[in-house]
Amino acid sequence: MQDDIAIVGFAQAPNVRSTTATTNGVEMLIPVFAEVLAATGLSKRDIEFWCSGSSDYLAGRAFSFVSAVDAIGAFPPINESHVEMDGAWALYEAWVKIRTGEVDTALVYGFGKSSAGDLRRVLALQLDPYLVAPLWPDSVSIAGLQARLGLEAGLWTERDMAAVAARSRADAIGNPAAQLRGIVDVDELLARPYLADPLRAHDCAPITDGAAAVVLAAGDRAREICARPAWITGIEHRIESANLGARDLTGSPSTTAAAKAAGAGGVELAELHAPFTHQEILLRQSLGLGDEVRINPSGGTLCGNPMFAAGLVRIGEAAAAITRGVADRALAHATSGPALQQNLVCVLSGGGHE
Repeated sequence: MQDDIAIVGFAQAPNVRSTTATTNGVEMLIPVFAEVLAATGLSKRDIEFWCSGSSDYLAGRAFSFVSAVDAIGAFPPINESHVEMDGAWALYEAWVKIRTGEVDTALVYGFGKSSAGDLRRVLALQLDPYLVAPLWPDSVSIAGLQARLGLEAGLWTERDMAAVAARSRADAIGNPAAQLRGIVDVDELLARPYLADPLRAHDCAPITDGAAAVVLAAGDRAREICARPAWITGIEHRIESANLGARDLTGSPSTTAAAKAAGAGGVELAELHAPFTHQEILLRQSLGLGDEVRINPSGGTLCGNPMFAAGLVRIGEAAAAITRGVADRALAHATSGPALQQNLVCVLSGGGHE
C-alpha cells in the first residue's frame, strides 16, 4: 500500500464565458496539458493513469468525455477512467489507484462549458427525478432558499454575504485565471437588485467555461518531479440526502464528517468550493475555521466557476500554495449537487512526508 502521495503539478485554463457554441473540451484541455507537463518535466508517456471529471448532461451529448480524450492523443494507448462528477472526485479515484501500488503517476483533469446552455436549468437535472426535477427548480433559487434559512436563523447577514464577495474579488486581482476581479464596495453591492431573493448577482458564481489538470505522484517519484510536493495527508468525501426537505440546509454535517476523517486540523489556508457567498460562511462554520485561516486567497469559485473543474481547481490552488511555500498545511474542499449535498475535503502538507 502506497501512503506517500503528493500533488506535483497544477494548471488551469483562463476562466471565461465564451461566445462560441462548441461544447468540445479538447480546445480547452490541450494547452492545459501542455502547461502542466512542461512544468513537471513529464511527457504523456510518463503518465501511468489518466482520470477525468466532466458531465454529459452539461455537454448535451452522451459519452462527451470520450471525445475529450482526443486531447491526450490516440497513441500510445493509455490507462484511463472517468467520473461523472467534478474533477476533485477524479482526483480521489487517482489517489486510490496510486495507493494500490498499480501506478506511481497520474494526471487528473476536469472540464466544462457552462455557457452553452441555460446552466440554472441544466443543474435541475441533478435533483430527484421523480418528485423535484419535474418542477424545474433552478440552482440559484435553491441556493436562495438556503441563504434565506440562514438569514432567518441569524447565522449570517446580507452584509456578511456582500463582504465575502468583495474580499473574493480583491483577492482575485493576483490571480491571472480569474474571471471576476477588482475592488468593490460592500454598500454599493447591497444597493444592487436581487437576482433570486435574498441573492444578488455578486452572491452567485459567474457562468464559466474552463478546465484544470493536476499531476499526482508517489514517494520518491514525487520528490524527483517537484522540489516541494504538496503531500496528501488525508482525503475523504461524504454525501447527504438528495431530499432537500430531509436535511438542515443551514449546516453541512457531511463536510464536518469528511474533514474529521481527513484530519483537517491546524490548517493555515483553505480553498473552499462555495458557488454562493453564504455557502462560504456556512462551510467555514462547518469546518470550524477561525479568523487566522486564510480563505480562498485565489478569489475562489465566486471569481470563476468552471463546472466540473472548480472543485479540482480548489485542490490545485491549495497545492500550489504549498509548493510556493506560502503555507505548510492547507485544506481544499469540493462540492457537488444542490445546496452542498456532496462534499470532499483534502488536506495537504508541505513537510509531512519528507
